[in-house]
Amino acid sequence: MKIDLDGPEPLYEQIAAVLAARIADGTYEPRRRIPSEAALCEEFKVSRPTARAAVKVLNDRGLTATVHGKGTFVVEESTEKEK
Repeated sequence: MKIDLDGPEPLYEQIAAVLAARIADGTYEPRRRIPSEAALCEEFKVSRPTARAAVKVLNDRGLTATVHGKGTFVVEESTEKEK
């Protein structure tokens, strides 16, 4: 997936889509960190607030969880159903 700088979709949404696809295809495995905000800034050539917003989208969707001082991790899919 490529980021469309001139497209109508916000950059952070496009980056979140790329990261979500990487989670889905196993590039980023459960219980492992995704790249830092700084690394995302460098890879996608965006500002830190844009990278932070993309990570927030993933957190809001339940794909990742941020642990203060540790990073953002892919959430492990629950195989058990709660009663």
